Amino acid sequence: MQMTRCMRINEAKKYVADKLKVGVEDLSDPIVMAEVREDLGLGTMQPTVGNMHKGMESRFQIAKALDIKMNCVERFKKMAG
Repeated sequence: MQMTRCMRINEAKKYVADKLKVGVEDLSDPIVMAEVREDLGLGTMQPTVGNMHKGMESRFQIAKALDIKMNCVERFKKMAG
């Protein structure tokens, strides 16, 4: 968010927190964020067993949840096109 939208760190944190519907302080809470990532299908930081999104699928979900364009997602869409 800092680079793609030229936001300052606190503004970027607030943007992400608002999009994920959590408080800014929750962004650094691993338990809260694990639940948020699971609920939104954003993948996990550690390998898990089950139906969690992985790899590019997670990146698609993150781009959608944060309403941002990610180069890898855009390239993938173009190649699949």
